Amino acid sequence: MNKNLAAGLKGRSFLTLKDFTPDEILYYLDLAAELKAKKKAGELHDRFRGKNIALIFEKTSTRTRCSFEVAAHDLGMGSTYLDDLVSQIGKKESIADTARVLGRMYDGIEYRGYGQEIVEELARYAGVPVWNGLTNEYHPTQMLADMLTIREHFGRLKGIRLAYLGDARYNMGNSLMITCAKLGIHFTACTSRKYFPDPALVKQCEEFAAASQATIRLTEDAWEGTSQADVLYTDVWVSMGEPDEVWAERIHDLTPYCVTRELMEHAGSQAVFLHCLPAFHDLKTKIGKEMGERFGLTHMEVSDEVFEGERSLVFEEAENRMHTIKAVMAASLGW
Repeated sequence: MNKNLAAGLKGRSFLTLKDFTPDEILYYLDLAAELKAKKKAGELHDRFRGKNIALIFEKTSTRTRCSFEVAAHDLGMGSTYLDDLVSQIGKKESIADTARVLGRMYDGIEYRGYGQEIVEELARYAGVPVWNGLTNEYHPTQMLADMLTIREHFGRLKGIRLAYLGDARYNMGNSLMITCAKLGIHFTACTSRKYFPDPALVKQCEEFAAASQATIRLTEDAWEGTSQADVLYTDVWVSMGEPDEVWAERIHDLTPYCVTRELMEHAGSQAVFLHCLPAFHDLKTKIGKEMGERFGLTHMEVSDEVFEGERSLVFEEAENRMHTIKAVMAASLGW
């Protein structure tokens, strides 16, 4: 492992991958692979006994919470979970005051919630590393899991072609575009023009891509955009915190971008499927059943045939959330 990179990451917050060089991102992946191998071998790596972290969740989660808690335990740390029912953050206590209190009790703070400005303010005042577990704008821990999964499957990242289908305006579309551009992965957003990412961010990512020899494409043609893609990636069409009224609009606008068997076959035999989860691939959830009955659907962003198919890597990807989150915390605390 590169000692200079390790030293440069110690004490740093992890807020968006725009803040990191390609070599630093690859260091996180290498460390995650090392820690994953240790866990698989049953080798203890509880180097941070005596340290504690706070987990602030204004948005609920399965993978992110479990990943942080298991990773902290494996590293020897204690963790305290704070949701919006027990925490006073932003209600009776300002973000800055919360950060200064928690920073004196904990060695690191995770935040999962709404605006990016909240996690940025936490980092400004905490005095300890702050890790972004998801905001409206960015989802950097998910990106590391995705990149580790792609690298494990293909043996490389540079030159891979990734097509993202769906609403590309928010955390997943933004973060995938940033990460692909940094690491030399060709990125295509396949969606209706009204769901294209912010032009200013596209321009910034084009600059990243020029340095890594990647390309950025935006297209409304799902068939053209997925041709020869190595990875087809999608996400739920309505994000947490959005009103129920937007379901009808999203289903109308985004159904042409559903990942189906036909689209996977069109991409080619090399193509794999990724999804950050949860996924509406059947009607076995409360929301899935409700929307299925309301709109006459059996699935939304991905068909069950693709989701459960042999080219789906979604559960490998979900597991890698824990290994990569462990790497982020370990690097910040001085592995």
